[in-house]
Amino acid sequence: MFSRIRADAQTILDRDPAARGWLEVLTCYPGLHALLFHRMAHACWGAGLYWLGRFISHVSRFFTGIEIHPGAVIGERVFFDHAMGVVVGETAEIGDGCTIYQGVTLGGTSLYKGAKRHPTLGKDVVVSAGAKVLGGFTVGDGAKIGSNAVVIKPVPAGATAVGIPARIIQSQSGESADVAKPKPTFSAYGITQDDDPVSQALRGLIDYTVEQDKQIAMLWQALEKITAGTSLAKDCMPEEAAKNAHLEIEKLNKLID
Repeated sequence: MFSRIRADAQTILDRDPAARGWLEVLTCYPGLHALLFHRMAHACWGAGLYWLGRFISHVSRFFTGIEIHPGAVIGERVFFDHAMGVVVGETAEIGDGCTIYQGVTLGGTSLYKGAKRHPTLGKDVVVSAGAKVLGGFTVGDGAKIGSNAVVIKPVPAGATAVGIPARIIQSQSGESADVAKPKPTFSAYGITQDDDPVSQALRGLIDYTVEQDKQIAMLWQALEKITAGTSLAKDCMPEEAAKNAHLEIEKLNKLID
């Protein structure tokens, strides 16, 4: 028991730069308190003491603002950061090393008792603030759910889900940063500049525009050579012709960084 509490506290110290010491983590982090309450409630639920499990869960929600059904399964080193308003349903499963921020719902979309109604999160998944993951599907290891996303379908390992309804953005390397690198890294709030589909589209347009600018400049240069020394030079080569590419991709990219 104490080893798990120590591991939970160390996880918070590793992932939250605002955490200054063990005493602060043990006394001032409701996400840790919610985990402790849930372990008691889950043990009661597993022993068939359903009312007691629900009552402990109810008390936990009152003190922490985090609602975790006693039937939910939560792995090791899970971090509920801020976490006010988090709801975790009965058949939800949260894998080792996951991080869940405030306002997240791991909910269901059906009313069938005994069925798998809530999502399963793999290892090292990050679910950002306000995200809703709804349904009995799996979010793969190392996946990231962007803030306020509404996810209603499976997310592959290492991918990022953003938007309403969520769009799936595959990892460039096929794996998440947490899995692919020798030393694990942590992406706070589960989103980076490279995961933004609008930013990616704008970068593609910028690359295409710069390339077209170069091609037009080359055409003017070729036309100038062809008409040089002829009577067509003045008619075919307007003074304002851009014979040199003038768009700078670095400056354009800075506008969306």
